[in-house]
Amino acid sequence: MRKQPKQKPKKDDSAVTLGDMISKDLLNQLKDKQQELKLVEERKKAEEEQQQRQERRLKEKNKTFEELLSESNMNWKEFK
Repeated sequence: MRKQPKQKPKKDDSAVTLGDMISKDLLNQLKDKQQELKLVEERKKAEEEQQQRQERRLKEKNKTFEELLSESNMNWKEFK
């Protein structure tokens, strides 16, 4: 019994791709949907960033005098 070397499947240049199997209309619909989803994601991200900026602004606005004083870089002992 002779062992035969394993043959690798040969790649065929005429292999059918997914793009070949679906129609042009369906491909265009999928591309349009992809663009739409990207726009929705970008819009959602922009809204989240705006919400975070608004929250930071409100938090900064509602700080107490003690918080503002503790965050200050100035050496208040020099102004006595």
